[in-house]
Parts: sequence; structure tokens; C-alpha cells
Amino acid sequence: MCIRLEKEIAMSLRKKKTMKKRREMLRSAAKVVSQKGYDRATMDDIASELLMTKGALYYYFDCKEELIYQCHELILSEALKVMEEIVLMDLSPVEKLEKAIITHIGFAINEKDILNLILKPEQTFEEDHLRLILEKRQQYDSIFDRIIMEGLNKGVFTSSEPKLVRMMILGAMNWIQTWYSPHGKQSPEVIAKIYAESLLKLLL
Repeated sequence: MCIRLEKEIAMSLRKKKTMKKRREMLRSAAKVVSQKGYDRATMDDIASELLMTKGALYYYFDCKEELIYQCHELILSEALKVMEEIVLMDLSPVEKLEKAIITHIGFAINEKDILNLILKPEQTFEEDHLRLILEKRQQYDSIFDRIIMEGLNKGVFTSSEPKLVRMMILGAMNWIQTWYSPHGKQSPEVIAKIYAESLLKLLL
């Protein structure tokens, strides 16, 4: 029993180590593509940034589109997991939406390089990848819809166009990717708080 447990622990540690390496690779690759632009960045550029041969890079990713798709998958899967946890929390709809907005802003700032690559996925991905991306984005959007509808049903939010309000909230938050700078006057935490206070007013 002890030997089996030790093997399971060892496998779990190896899996975590592999996942950590993959995340680091994706973030480094996203940085290169974000700086050079999707069309100009090459697999050679990415391999050089990662201190790998191009052949080793192809072991992990078939092509540049696959790499960028995996960047998107990594971040959106992480964000979905956190957002689902927020929906299930024992909080009021106002507190849930505030927390969801602050969380989204955190991802938008901390994962700016990756998210900037996929502002317009239809310009980057072929049909199969695009379909998967749009499906996952719809799942993400629906989390905000669920929080807003909960607030409407409980009478704490007011809106005759909840879907439009959700699009306004997400659109405002996603715009941060085009202007945010780590050298700006306000910290990410302060920016997230200001966003939450302002966007909540659309429903209160």
C-alpha cells in the first residue's frame, strides 16, 4: 500500500512539473508573438526565446496556430475554473459580480501577452480551433449571465437588457488589454476595484 501511494505521489509530482513547464513555455511563446506580431513571429523565434531547438518545440506543438490555441486554452480554462467557484460561493449577487469583475481584470492584466493574441480569434484560427474557442468563450460569458440573472431574480439588480449589460461589462474589461501598462500610476488592484465599482452601477 505504501509503495503504491509513493508511486502515485511521484506521478502526481511529475505531472505538476510537466504542467508547470508547459505553462512557462506558453507564456514565453506568447510574449514573443505579442512583441513581433502573429504573422511575423516564427517558430525559430519562439524556440530561441525558450532556449530550445525548433525540433524540440515541434515535439510539443505541431505549428504556431496550435501553440497559440494552447495559450488560449490554458488561460481560459484557468479563468473558467475560478469563475465557476465564484458562482457557487455563499455571496450576494452584488458580491459575486464584484469578485468576478476583479478576477477578470486580474487575468486581463497578468496574462496580457496571451490575451492580446486572441482578441480577434477569427483572424488567427482555422475552423476547428475557432469553434472550440468560441464554445469556451460562450461558457465564460454564461457565467456572467448567471450572476446577473440571479441578481435580477432576487431583485438586487435592475435591467431590461441583461445580455446587453453583460456585453458592456465584458467589453469594458477587455479593453484594458489595449492600454494597461505596469508603469502606470495605479496598481492592478486599484484598477480592478475602480472597474468593479463603476461597472456594478450598470445594474444597481
